[in-house]
Amino acid sequence: MKSGHLDYPFLFVTLLLSATGFLIFSSAALGLLAREGASFATVAGTQVLFGIVCGLIALYVTSRIDTRLLRRFSIYVFGISWIAAWLPFVPVIGLTLKGAHRWIEIGGLSFQPAELLKVGTIILLSSYFAAFANKAHTIRHGLIPFLGIIAIAALPLALQPDHDGILILGIAGAAVYFAAGGRFLHLLGLGVLAAVVAALFIFSRPYVMDRIKTFIDPSRDPLGAGYQVTQSIIAVGSGQAVGRGFGQSIQKFSHLPEPIGDSVFAVAAEEFGFAGSVFLITLFVAFAAAGLRIAALSADRFGGLLAVGLVVHIVSQSFINIASMLALFPLSGTPLIFVSHGGTALLIALAETGIILSVSRRLRSS
Repeated sequence: MKSGHLDYPFLFVTLLLSATGFLIFSSAALGLLAREGASFATVAGTQVLFGIVCGLIALYVTSRIDTRLLRRFSIYVFGISWIAAWLPFVPVIGLTLKGAHRWIEIGGLSFQPAELLKVGTIILLSSYFAAFANKAHTIRHGLIPFLGIIAIAALPLALQPDHDGILILGIAGAAVYFAAGGRFLHLLGLGVLAAVVAALFIFSRPYVMDRIKTFIDPSRDPLGAGYQVTQSIIAVGSGQAVGRGFGQSIQKFSHLPEPIGDSVFAVAAEEFGFAGSVFLITLFVAFAAAGLRIAALSADRFGGLLAVGLVVHIVSQSFINIASMLALFPLSGTPLIFVSHGGTALLIALAETGIILSVSRRLRSS
């Protein structure tokens, strides 16, 4: 067993993603200069201080934590993160934006506790299946506990509501379950059941139905529900092969909603073109490959499952964002990790990266 050394290729890809992401974000944030009431300095400063600086500190701290401690206290980590997910409902600190209770504000800084819950759930699932790996393929010791943990974790997300968060939690949890030995047929059955439940939910919620109709045909309401995805497609198409150049996006100044948030990939595609888009996607693929390699070589089962869950959490969330901007997935509010504005997502992602690096300190000799 190799011990004590970080996986430097994985660390390099993470830092390169962070640097590339901030470059794209900085250009997208210039669009705020043309929008009334928006401050480039404030937004960029918050991203640097809370996202990058605090995130890198979190990466260093979590990379020094022995993952065996996370396994030992996994139930407490999950419990604390689950309780934190209810804080947005507390009137004094909870924020309500667009009818959703997802954020808390303390000292002028907003935070989304659901991101902690996702990590806490992955840690608990990894701990459980590390102990019952030989029985993960059974219904009693595999499927039912998996469903139970996911259902408990999804409860506060469902009430917020944060349906995209539930989807991402389910994807990351399913990755841990499958990597532990869960049967594919069980996952397939769950997928069918989830599709039926989703269909019933869609038909009972007009605003969700509207989102699906817009996904199928964005042109049906180009100035209303389909506005963001229509403008995103225009921005992506305008980039052509190599893009307009850094800072030269036209869409970000007035037409494209959320240029530093949900739509930041569209800004990147307009300025850096197809080549730049492929480069960014390649970085995420390299991140996934390096992280899953650490999982495969982990000296203990818990570390391996933990790395799988965290990698899939980060990458799936990012690819859902990209797919929604390309009209390949219904428009979602998930950020593009390492790129979108949002200190919470970046801080948590870098902390997760540190945990994966901690796993890399204890690898089997390859």
